[in-house]
Amino acid sequence: MLRKAQHRLKDHRPAQIDGRHPRAAVLMPIINHDAPTLLLTRRNARLSSHAGQVAFPGGKLDPEDESLEACALRESFEEIGLPSERVSLLGRLSDRFSANGMIVTPFVGLIEPDTTFTPNPDEIDTIFEVELARLMTDPRQHTDVIRDDETCWYVPSYSILEHTLWGLSAMMVVELLNVAFQVDIGLDRYPESSILRHLPPRPSRRRPT
Repeated sequence: MLRKAQHRLKDHRPAQIDGRHPRAAVLMPIINHDAPTLLLTRRNARLSSHAGQVAFPGGKLDPEDESLEACALRESFEEIGLPSERVSLLGRLSDRFSANGMIVTPFVGLIEPDTTFTPNPDEIDTIFEVELARLMTDPRQHTDVIRDDETCWYVPSYSILEHTLWGLSAMMVVELLNVAFQVDIGLDRYPESSILRHLPPRPSRRRPT
């Protein structure tokens, strides 16, 4: 299952966003179980940004980071205690604009099952996993309609245990499933069988002048 996925991710040419916006990077850790899982976190409810939301480990690019990949790995160590040497990077996915105006770059990494994670309680409430095979069935509860400038996105919202995976993280998951596992989940088309939830339009993300 993962062997072909690795080749597809290596050959993928993700969309990149230029512009003088703040940058951030996240790691999407795939755990190499017999039935592979995707690792997710729930952010601390007391944080000033995206409090209580389901997310991937990651954060803002710091001046000392040598690259976006280095940022994703550093933040993963700081947030969940994942050493960079335990991560085999498989590829990069498309840049995305976050609701607070950052360009976020996701990186997919393979992690062995015997890896130990230690969440930083100041940033992370919990760490959990979901089987990729389950996500491939697109078990959405509803679809969020998100407008960003001229674009309208139809983003699935998934219930996982007591958590909700939605928004930017769900968009990243959809691209991962489509690219690595050849699932056909469209962010740009209306899913006729799903309940729609219209979210307020996001602020303009046009490049600063």
